[in-house]
Amino acid sequence: MAVERTSWWMPPGSIEVRTVAAGGWWDAVRAPLDLGVQALWHLGDDSGAVIRDGFGGRLYWMVPPGSAAGWDMPLVRVLGRGSHVVVPPVHRVMGPGLCWQIPPTREREWTDPSRLRAALRTALLSEASRTA
Repeated sequence: MAVERTSWWMPPGSIEVRTVAAGGWWDAVRAPLDLGVQALWHLGDDSGAVIRDGFGGRLYWMVPPGSAAGWDMPLVRVLGRGSHVVVPPVHRVMGPGLCWQIPPTREREWTDPSRLRAALRTALLSEASRTA
């Protein structure tokens, strides 16, 4: 049985949620759950690790540090240096509460920021056309 390698910030045996500083190993892109689910659908297999906050109704993508710093999109927030993200243990893939929508693995840690931005913009446009 192969053991998945995860970053040092995500120890494999951890059973507790952890608060991790953004801006070091990754930045996080936060979106409301409804918008995030649409963006995930548009990303398909191109999404990296995603945290689902079932109580707060949000999704968080990991992207390379600084890669989304200039983004200005409604409802979307980039969390970089000076921000912290609560991270579930790698084995927690079901709610309630905080869990991995897509757990991090060696092949799937970061999401490509240009693809994520395009998926979020498409989801925002879809949302706007539904409410118009």
